[in-house]
Formats: sequence, structure tokens, C-alpha cells
Amino acid sequence: MTLIANELTVEGRLQSASAHLQAGQVTAICGPNGAGKSSLLSVLAGLLNADSGEVLLDGLPLSSLKPELRARKLGYLPQSADVAWDVSVRNLVALGRMPHRDADAVANAGAVDRAIETLDLARLTDRPMSRLSGGEKARALLARVLAGEPEWILADEPLAALDIAHQLALIGHLRDCAGQGTGVVIVVHDLALAMNHAHRVLVLDQGRIVADGAADIALAEDMISKVWGIQARWSERGGTYALMAER
Repeated sequence: MTLIANELTVEGRLQSASAHLQAGQVTAICGPNGAGKSSLLSVLAGLLNADSGEVLLDGLPLSSLKPELRARKLGYLPQSADVAWDVSVRNLVALGRMPHRDADAVANAGAVDRAIETLDLARLTDRPMSRLSGGEKARALLARVLAGEPEWILADEPLAALDIAHQLALIGHLRDCAGQGTGVVIVVHDLALAMNHAHRVLVLDQGRIVADGAADIALAEDMISKVWGIQARWSERGGTYALMAER
């Protein structure tokens, strides 16, 4: 399965951005604030129209797919944690099965249960969304995406509101999803998380993709200096990397 960005341009946000994404990988999109990360993810999800270029899903223009089919194939998690109705956690997660309304009820319930278990929400299933902490709400919204069992998971900063334990658990689950053939594309600000857990990294700067490759190449120290304007070095211990800023 492939998801291809072909010369995408969005005025003031993206400039001829191209990438050939493969399922079975966790791809991290990194870059400074305002680099175009969320815009790229929104275009890949079909929620933002590019001024030029196109997105191809398995060789077909994304715009040619019927909305329900697109919803089955692409699961999108935005940055915003807003919920319009104060539903329970279980009911929110169950909304992720809407593209599968013709599926067996047992299959739908099983998918919801698995998503709730994966995001450690079992004790919160009956709690209204308004009574959740920021991290709990973020996990519930991601569970809604996982319940849809999409072929691609597109998530905008899914780790931002989570404590370190849930961050590591979630990134581990996303890697498991990739290992089972799902395409995973996430916007990440934490470069160490991207370095340690992403199979591939895209670096955006001022709307352009300036690096694309394995994490150790795309996030090389000279690239960090060029794009983020800081002097930093990677420190490695036991196969885990930490980014050390130099004064």
C-alpha cells in the first residue's frame, strides 16, 4: 500500500512537497513551528485541498474515492481535542466504526473494545468526555481512530498531551500497527522520539521537504543546526538516543 504526495503546493504553507510513503512503517514528520507539518498531513488525509499537485492512494487519486471508502482507509487525528457533544468515552470511541456500519455488530464491538484496551481507557469507558484530563481526552480521541482499523493512521502530534509512560506505550503500539502492515504517519516535535522510534523521517522547513530518509540521516546534527538553528549533538547509550543542546 502506498500514499504518495506529488508536488503539493498550498499557498503560504507548502511548496512542491513530494513524498512516497510506504505502509508498514512509522513515518515521522518533523520541523519547526510553521514549517507546514499539519498542512501536509491534512492534505494527505484529504481534508485540505492543495492549490496544485495531488495525493495518490494505491495509485488512485484520493479525490476520486467515495467519502466512506476514504474513511475506511484513512484514520485522521487532528491536533485539536475539541469534542462537540459530551458523550461517554465508549460512545466516542464507537464513532470510529461509522465507516463500518454494515459490519457485524460483534465485529464492531470487538474493534471498540480493542481500541479502549490499547489506550488504557477501560476504567473510563462510562465517563463523560468533559470529565477527562487533557491526556485522557487525547487517548480517547486516538482510540476512536484505532477503532476504525484504517489502513493508514495519520496523527497530528498524538504524543503531545501524554505522560512519558503513555507516550512510550502509544509509540510502541503504533510500531506494532506498522509491523502488521498499517501505514503510520505522525507529526512529532520531540526529535528524540522520532530518532528512537520512527522508521523514516520527513523534515519540513518553510513548506519544503528538506530531508527524507532514515532517522539518523534525516535528523543528522548538521540538519538540526540548519533547520532549527541550534547546535546540538546526539548522545547514544544502549541503542537509545538523547539530543543534547550545546551552549
